[in-house]
Amino acid sequence: MNLEYFIAKRFLNKNKKNFSESIIKVSIAGIALGISVMILSVAVVTGFKQKISEKVIGFGGHIQIGNFDLNKSIESLPIEKNLLLENKIRQIKGVKNIQVFANKAGMIKTDNQIQGFILKGVDKDYDWDFIKTNLIEGNILQINAEQKSDKVIISKFLSDKLNLKLNDKLKTYFIEDENLRGRAFFIAGIYETGLEEFDKKIIFSDISHIQKLNKWNKQSVEGYEVLINDFDKLDEIAKEVYNVTGYNLNTNTIKEIHPEIFDWLSLTDMNVIVIIIIISMISSVTMISILLILILDKTNLIGLLKAMGLINSSIRKIFIYNALYIISKGMIIGNSIALLIGIIQIKFGIFKLDETSYYLKTIPVNLNLWHILLINTGTIILCIIALMVPSYIISKITPIKAIRYK
Repeated sequence: MNLEYFIAKRFLNKNKKNFSESIIKVSIAGIALGISVMILSVAVVTGFKQKISEKVIGFGGHIQIGNFDLNKSIESLPIEKNLLLENKIRQIKGVKNIQVFANKAGMIKTDNQIQGFILKGVDKDYDWDFIKTNLIEGNILQINAEQKSDKVIISKFLSDKLNLKLNDKLKTYFIEDENLRGRAFFIAGIYETGLEEFDKKIIFSDISHIQKLNKWNKQSVEGYEVLINDFDKLDEIAKEVYNVTGYNLNTNTIKEIHPEIFDWLSLTDMNVIVIIIIISMISSVTMISILLILILDKTNLIGLLKAMGLINSSIRKIFIYNALYIISKGMIIGNSIALLIGIIQIKFGIFKLDETSYYLKTIPVNLNLWHILLINTGTIILCIIALMVPSYIISKITPIKAIRYK
């Protein structure tokens, strides 16, 4: 039998109706609160970054390939479709899809309003998953090579502002060679992402319209968008894509295209780091305090155990066992609280956000198993390190003085 563990259990059982038990309860509550706050903080920040990133990527892909003037202006010089390049990129591990696109600036005219917009032309290879997720009315576009589609998908922002609804006729105008050219479309779907910067200007259409407006042939496009499976591997895959595109084409990641958004998102990491550091310090101080109180409360017993021949390291183990009990119980409660709140928020979206400020209707939560394990492991290590300091006070206690202590 483990003698130190046996005595530690007796300590806990005998503490049930005295001062030490109250302190232990407060300590467990403090650790539980700290763990739950850390898990939820990381879950909310990573969830927020994930959702905003997904929305930005939905409008431009993870990586864009085009001429060197791509993304420096709304419209870029065309490139020719390259099946060999497409196949090479598809063979890169982690690539989900490669799709062509073209942009064209224009104006929408209604009876009493004029609104600028960007027509984003896509082809039959376009991945509609993002639009499907954010579609609130209607359907996605059915694009094929045989017949040009006159249908478009607009945002709720534009439909509300211009008083347009599903199946309405959309009158648009484009400037080409100093001439004004009109095009009539029909609204097939209405989407809403909450990213006003994009919602207020992007309209999806068949790329054939832009090819005709720009007097391009069927093989001319503005560029390619590359979608990948894992955003964390963006830089790594972008290098591989760059290596196969050749010297005459340029590649840009979504981070380079929209640095203001991703720089803003990266700032949220600092908030989490500050929260974790503060809570970790509080948890460490809590554990040091509780162990000192336990040692003080059991000074007589420490003296008695020493008088009976128990060495300092064994007595330290007794108090460390007690502390580990407090830590483990606090962690179980803290994890349970965090997971319960997180799951409820994911399922029901109880906690709301101002979409105009945060681009999301509800607080996003990303319960990542590795993040939870890392937080728990770090907490255990930190608390054990913190326990080393007060536990060495035991070696300074002499049996005679301890037994006399009241």
